[in-house]
Amino acid sequence: MLTDEELLALVGDLESDRVERTRSFRQDKVCQAICAFANDLPDHRKPGVLFIGVEDDGTCANLPITDELLLNLAHLRSNGNILPFPEMTVERKTLAECELAVIQVQPHYSPPVRFDGRVWIRVGPRRAQATRDEERRLIEKRRAGDLPFDQHPVRGSGVDDLNLQLFQSTYLPTAVAPDVLAVNDRSPIEQLFSLHFLTAEGIPNVAAHLTFGKDPTSWIAGGYVQFVRFDGTEVTAPIRSQKEITGPLPEMLRLLDEVLGAHISVETDVRTGVTEIRSPDYPLVALQQLARNAVLHRTYETSHAPARVYWFSDRIEIHSPGGLYGQVNAQNFGQPGVTDYRNPLLAEAMKVLGFVQRFGMGIPLARRELQTNGNPELELIASPSAVLATVRRRP
Repeated sequence: MLTDEELLALVGDLESDRVERTRSFRQDKVCQAICAFANDLPDHRKPGVLFIGVEDDGTCANLPITDELLLNLAHLRSNGNILPFPEMTVERKTLAECELAVIQVQPHYSPPVRFDGRVWIRVGPRRAQATRDEERRLIEKRRAGDLPFDQHPVRGSGVDDLNLQLFQSTYLPTAVAPDVLAVNDRSPIEQLFSLHFLTAEGIPNVAAHLTFGKDPTSWIAGGYVQFVRFDGTEVTAPIRSQKEITGPLPEMLRLLDEVLGAHISVETDVRTGVTEIRSPDYPLVALQQLARNAVLHRTYETSHAPARVYWFSDRIEIHSPGGLYGQVNAQNFGQPGVTDYRNPLLAEAMKVLGFVQRFGMGIPLARRELQTNGNPELELIASPSAVLATVRRRP
C-alpha cells in the first residue's frame, strides 16, 4: 500500500487512471471506481486510489469522515455487488490538514471484475464501461499460476461436459446486466470464458464442473453431499434414510433444501379460540445456511470426501472437509462479516444463483434462527482438516 507521502502527492495531482476524487459518498460511483481500479486496464500493477471528501481541484470538501461512513465503505468489498471480490483497504487519513476517507484498490489477479454485471475501467481521468476488445484484454491479463483451486483447469474435460442450457437459462441472466446481455452476440463459449469458467485453451475449470457440469462427480470426486438419518444418537445406530445429493450446484442445493425440509418435524399447538402455533424441531433457514457453508468453504483439492449431513435423534452434525482458511482463525471464526474464500469463483456462483444473500453472514444468521426457534446454541469445532457444526434439537 502507498505511504502517506505518496498519498499526499496524489491527492493534489491531476486525476488519472490511478487516482479519482469525490466530495461525497455515492455508493454506485464508488463501486464503479473500485471495479475500475481492480481491473487495472493500463497494467500499472500498482494500487488505484479513491479519495472521498475532496473537491475536483484537490481542496478539502469538509466531509465528516465518521465511523459509519468507513464501515459502509468497507462493506462494499464483500456485499456481493462487486465480483470477484476486490482487494482493498479503507482508512481515515489527514492529508494537507484535510480529513479524508481513502480507498486503495489492488489490481485483481483474475479480471475482469464486474459491478452489478458491468465491467468498469479507467481511461485516463475518466471512468467508463469496457468495450468488448477492452474486456478481452482484461481476460488476457489473468495469471493462471496464481489462480485458486476452483479456477484450475480440469484436464481431459471439455465444454461438451457442461450443461450449457443450464448456464444460459439460470446463471447468465443474473450474472450479467440485462441491457448488456440484450446486445451481447457472444457464443456460450465466449460467455463462459468471460465469466472465468474456461481457461484460455477452452478447458472448463473446477467451478465450471461443480456449477454446470452434466456429471460433476465424474471430475470432482467430492462434489456432492452425503445425507444420513440415524435412528439413535451414534453412527452405529440403525440408518433410517440416506441419500447422496449430487448434480450441478443449483440442482444439488435445491434438492438438499428439499431433503432437509422433509426431515424436520413440526409440532402444532392449537390454542383454543386463539391461534395455531407451529414449532419445528430445527429451523430450516439455519440448516440451509450451515449446509451451504459446508459446500462453499470446503476443500476440493486435498480431500475427495463429500460434505456430510448426519441427522441423529438429538442433533444434526454438518461436516465440511478442510479447516479454516485465510484470515478466518479460531478466534474470529463465526463472527459477523469475518470471511475468506478458498473457492472464490464458487462463492461468486452461489451469490449469482441466489443461494448467498450476503457474504460473511451465514453463521450469524443460523445462530439467530436457532435462538428464535428455541434451539440450544450452535456448536462449532474447527480442526486443521475439517469444520464441524452441531445443531441440537429444540427441547
